[in-house]
Amino acid sequence: MSRATESSAARKPVEPEFRAEVDDLIRSFVQRFYEEVPGAKHLLQGKEINLPYYRRHLVEIILRLRMKRWIDALTIHYFTKHDPRLAKKWAAYTEDEMLHDGMFAKDLEKVGVSRDEIYSTEPLFSTKLLQGYFYYGLEHEGRPLASLASSYFIESVSLLTQPDWVRNVESTLGDGMARGQQAHIDHDLEDDHDDFVWDVLMTFVHSDEDKRRITDHVTNVFRLFCACYTEMHELYATGEQRADGSAGPRDGVMGQLVTR
Repeated sequence: MSRATESSAARKPVEPEFRAEVDDLIRSFVQRFYEEVPGAKHLLQGKEINLPYYRRHLVEIILRLRMKRWIDALTIHYFTKHDPRLAKKWAAYTEDEMLHDGMFAKDLEKVGVSRDEIYSTEPLFSTKLLQGYFYYGLEHEGRPLASLASSYFIESVSLLTQPDWVRNVESTLGDGMARGQQAHIDHDLEDDHDDFVWDVLMTFVHSDEDKRRITDHVTNVFRLFCACYTEMHELYATGEQRADGSAGPRDGVMGQLVTR
């Protein structure tokens, strides 16, 4: 267990009722993702993995991790001024997360993508928007609430989706082809990252308005999450449809999800 999450695991859950509410919201978002985003079920149940789509999926995860490190550094800076104890804890969490992109890079090497190619790739527009959203929160909200809410969203969604995606990818591409992704899942489960991030996030909750802002941030991050996978589908159409039968690489769903 990492130094960042060691004390978190020993404590009782903070704001358990609100956490249950947020977790229910995130689970509903995962269901919406599968139902509304074209190609969203491809990694979940595709019998022939679209390699360009799969490669870009992993590349964007790595690029988001890389850019999130800069935001985490600013989060630590914020905490050094407002709560040094949280600065220490978030620094340990950031240290633990710092090189996790290497786990995904190992899986990309197995499908022919070098590290030079990964880090020379221009991020998708949706990935840039997500990073900009974090900067907006820091600059205009004056605190890293958007980034922390995103960290909880991603930790939660990863546990709800990645194990199933990894099983399907390995059953399709071969055993061990997603070993790096499985190692990342195992690491997050062992260290209770979702519990730790939640406890830090709850240090910002002092009123119902604070809770509303957190659910707003989680909702906005979900929209950008959907936009990323919609954008990838438009670039590397998987040929899979949404639940209502509509599909197509240029059906305008990205704009609908971002503004909904």
